[in-house]
Amino acid sequence: MKRSAPLDGIVVVELGSRIGAGVCGSLLAQLGATVIVPEQLGSTEGKLRYRAQMLAGKMSAVLNETKADAELLNKLVMRCDVLILSSDVYPAGHPGAWPQSASRVECDVTAFGDSGPMAGKNFSDAQIQALSGIVDTTGMPDAGPTPIRLPVVEFMTGVYAAAACLAALRVRKYGGGGQSIDMTLYDCAFASMATFFPRLLDGSGAKVGRVGNRHSMASPWNVYRAIDGWVLVCAASDMQWRRICSITEQLELAEDPRYRNVADRVAHHNDVDAIVQEWVARHTIDRCVSVLGGAGIPCGPITKVEDYPREANLDHREAIRKLRDSNGAELFVPASPLRMSGTPGISPNHIPAPDADRAAIVKLAARDSPNISNAGASAEKRLPLAGLRVIEIGHYTTAPLSARHLANLGADVVKIEPFEGEAVRSWAPAMKGTGYFFTYTNSDKRSVTLDLETPDGICILKDMIKRADVLVENLKPGALAKRGCSAEEIAKLNPGLIYCAISGFGADTIYAGRPAYDTVIQAMSGFMDLTRADGVPVKSGISYADLMGAEVAVVAILGAFEAKDRTGLGQVIDLSMQDVGSWLTLPLWNGDQSAPEPKVISAKDGYVLVEIDSTPQIGASPDKILPEQARGMTRAELAAALTNAGERAAPILTATETLQAEQTRARALVFYTTDDEGDQWPMLASPLRLKGTPPVVGRPMAKLGADGPAVLAEFGIVAGGQQPTAVGERPAVAKVTAR
Repeated sequence: MKRSAPLDGIVVVELGSRIGAGVCGSLLAQLGATVIVPEQLGSTEGKLRYRAQMLAGKMSAVLNETKADAELLNKLVMRCDVLILSSDVYPAGHPGAWPQSASRVECDVTAFGDSGPMAGKNFSDAQIQALSGIVDTTGMPDAGPTPIRLPVVEFMTGVYAAAACLAALRVRKYGGGGQSIDMTLYDCAFASMATFFPRLLDGSGAKVGRVGNRHSMASPWNVYRAIDGWVLVCAASDMQWRRICSITEQLELAEDPRYRNVADRVAHHNDVDAIVQEWVARHTIDRCVSVLGGAGIPCGPITKVEDYPREANLDHREAIRKLRDSNGAELFVPASPLRMSGTPGISPNHIPAPDADRAAIVKLAARDSPNISNAGASAEKRLPLAGLRVIEIGHYTTAPLSARHLANLGADVVKIEPFEGEAVRSWAPAMKGTGYFFTYTNSDKRSVTLDLETPDGICILKDMIKRADVLVENLKPGALAKRGCSAEEIAKLNPGLIYCAISGFGADTIYAGRPAYDTVIQAMSGFMDLTRADGVPVKSGISYADLMGAEVAVVAILGAFEAKDRTGLGQVIDLSMQDVGSWLTLPLWNGDQSAPEPKVISAKDGYVLVEIDSTPQIGASPDKILPEQARGMTRAELAAALTNAGERAAPILTATETLQAEQTRARALVFYTTDDEGDQWPMLASPLRLKGTPPVVGRPMAKLGADGPAVLAEFGIVAGGQQPTAVGERPAVAKVTAR
């Protein structure tokens, strides 16, 4: 039986002109919502600069400043379930500009939100990148910052906005009424810097900055020049280094004290890079990837973006499709990254001509407003996921971060770790053996330790799965299946379970078994082809592929809940970080080079970013400010001069400056909470700013295995000896039975 789409019957009016508003609307459309985009004829601002990709799969009505059009828009706003705004760039689209509705969800996507000293300023994506530390942490360590041409923050904010809208619709469905959502680029950009903040929060006075394509805790980890282009190689373990030494026919280097372990190689990374470069330089890209990948070394080519990211696995997964616009031109647009077994994301099948859907929209506007039982009647609104159980088997960023958001939305998240703890748990800086990054990335979860290599541990996991609502993991594809927990077996255990598997290339892939890190995905999605430092492809300082994978996973899971509420059935989500990463590059698809291009200018006390629009409407060129003049100005003075000349500019702040910024403090993006022993831990606020049911960030991550006995009892499982009595201590195997 075919299931209806999760948001079937939901009407969305996408009034906001920001790219983030368009991204939000696209995801809601992929989940089955009817998304209406009021356009202004001839406008090419914001999302309409990339109209084909941003409006694909939506409905268009050109609304001018006539009385009839104003009445139509008013009816649409009153009729819709979700209203997406961008009040800082379109004042008429301010939340207070429309008649109020107790059942409507209003999501305002802005640069800074409605509070703090920067509230109301309509800064661009590039300016937010500059103020948040993203630009300062991108580029080579011995050179200036490298600007990112892609609207990475708008995309992150748009995905978070879609998750927030889904959460708000769930609250409404259970009697909580509608509510406002304050989604900001600044908050989302700040959250993306999470890996940099621990070294700034421990009081040591450490500095963070650019590392190029290297990794601060592993080597070799870099891009290398092959005969016909660039290849990325990432080796995180000593075993992987031994394999590289074997491939390069220099096995003696595996025992060389300069390179024997990870710390030694990091200390001698220049020498290590030279060793790898010498071998790579003698081979083609295909040969390097074949040999290194065949040996289990994470690697990949720098995928070219020529009309679209041309990469074999993206083609295999049909991640990009070709549609004709109203003029008959063939254009590449993204397919839905929401690969869901029961209610797959709806990929767009048309690009609407301007005003093409007016007749249908007029009919829709004439219908009655949505009839939501008890809308607005609940005196005490519960969190969107209250009462739901989530099992997370995650490591590093994607699954842990997505599960953290589910916990902040009210779910009871149980994190399953090996007896020695997840690898990230001890990342420095740490307190009492637990790292700051691990603590706030896993806030508000409970910890259970299981040995999933044993029948005993798998038996407990299966019993937990029977009683859970969600399983989210980012293990190597097939890892659970080898232990008797394939997607098919899990569905038999619990037909109502939502099982979200996050991986680099997806479960349906031509790269079965190939490991992937964030940097590999950045290389193979086209991002690094479009972000270069003096011609060398460079990754972003933030782990954008990990972050976007986690965010889209939250959207998919919340969408799957909407479908489950109708049928009682769960489904499997095959989420590929590469699919999601390639989506971000769409502003430069179809040979379009019109995207604003950020430039970095040196000032007396650092750098300033200025955004050069290839199709400028107003303003003077920053070339009128000579380099020697700029070097004599402070960042603030130079940014002000460029702004006065009609350009979009902002000082490039360091991570430290961002952490201390007035806007950061005003929005309480970092705060402290106390654990059971009285120690204070830094926490990061949720970027999902639902005003009626704000996400709760309250508890630092529990001690390793601390919640095991209580959790197993709640799940109705009797397990003798499965929980360790001390960190790293393995218990005796015991018989496990379900009550």
